[in-house]
Amino acid sequence: MRSVKEIDMKDKRVLMRVDFNVPMDNNGHILDDARIVSAIPTIKYISGQGARLILMSHLGRPDGQRKEKYSLQVVGKHLEQLLGRKVYMADDCVGPTVQEQVDKMAPGEIILLENVRFHAEEEKNDPAFSQTLANLGDVFVNDAFGTAHRAHASTCGVADYLPAYAGFLLENEVDMLRSVIEHPESPRMAILGGAKIKDKLGLIRNLLDKMDILLIGGGMANTFLKAQGISIGKSICEEKLLAEARELLELANAKNKKILLPVDVVLADDLTSNSAGIVADIDHIPADKMIVDIGPKTVALFSEAISQARTIIWNGPVGVYENDQFVHGTEALVRAIADSSAVSVVGGGDSSAAVHKLGLDEKITHISTGGGATLELLEGIQLPGVKSCEW
Repeated sequence: MRSVKEIDMKDKRVLMRVDFNVPMDNNGHILDDARIVSAIPTIKYISGQGARLILMSHLGRPDGQRKEKYSLQVVGKHLEQLLGRKVYMADDCVGPTVQEQVDKMAPGEIILLENVRFHAEEEKNDPAFSQTLANLGDVFVNDAFGTAHRAHASTCGVADYLPAYAGFLLENEVDMLRSVIEHPESPRMAILGGAKIKDKLGLIRNLLDKMDILLIGGGMANTFLKAQGISIGKSICEEKLLAEARELLELANAKNKKILLPVDVVLADDLTSNSAGIVADIDHIPADKMIVDIGPKTVALFSEAISQARTIIWNGPVGVYENDQFVHGTEALVRAIADSSAVSVVGGGDSSAAVHKLGLDEKITHISTGGGATLELLEGIQLPGVKSCEW
């Protein structure tokens, strides 16, 4: 990719896409600023070179309308605190007032544009909207890996009108993920969780060619268990994908690859249960119970496999992570990964949150800022936001 270091910053206006789509509570307070922090090295580098820096991002899903709960004002103030310097806030991302504000910028100054998704044209990758955004800059820098899989105006549309470069975060993410998928050290392991396998079928097929062993937990494991004829009670399951789950299990066997599924689980009456749940082997699941976490035997089985791996990719919790009663399996795997000597890559919001919660960030080789982007890159899909920065 073309790197931000290749830009001659002198007298340049740099239009930079960042991913400031951070989680907020109901009072508008930022719950996790990791995505903002991860963009700071590129921000400091560009502004330090004397360029005029124009930042753009989305926040939430305002559906193409201006909704104050999705304003980036709070993010701008937090960025000021992190940088220890003034960050000017624009009232919109396009329009004559914004253009005038950009035209008056002094070298080294930073402006954060208002939420680009306040305009429906953003997600439609509208050419006219892309060009209007592009008019604000002389060069485009993409440092928003978390949205690199989206073909939107601010992620790739502006690259049709400006020379495009990758920021440090985007470079690091792509280099790291490509290295673990293209040149992994054996034994190679992928841990997949979350609720559904529908969005991960292509990923699983690709990983069966790249990895030696797959550990599968969470709701998606239920579909694989039922595909083997195991009764899963009233647990969530993708009935229409049972045949494909069986096919993947057969494919793994044909390729001499191992898929490890839970051997015991934690059961509850429903997903919101306040009880600690009960443990049962997978062949003793009552019809009126549902699976909410992996059990202690599975934790031991998965942890032992993790301890032997040299490369680990993990995406998705292995339990109902939004309920504190059912986070134990996921957190046990975080500790096992942190204790391993493997090169480890963690992607996805809940997976990353589990690492942050336990304070084990420094024991993970790489924590990706992307969820969907990470999965698609690992699946071998070309990301629009990456392609626009490539030679």
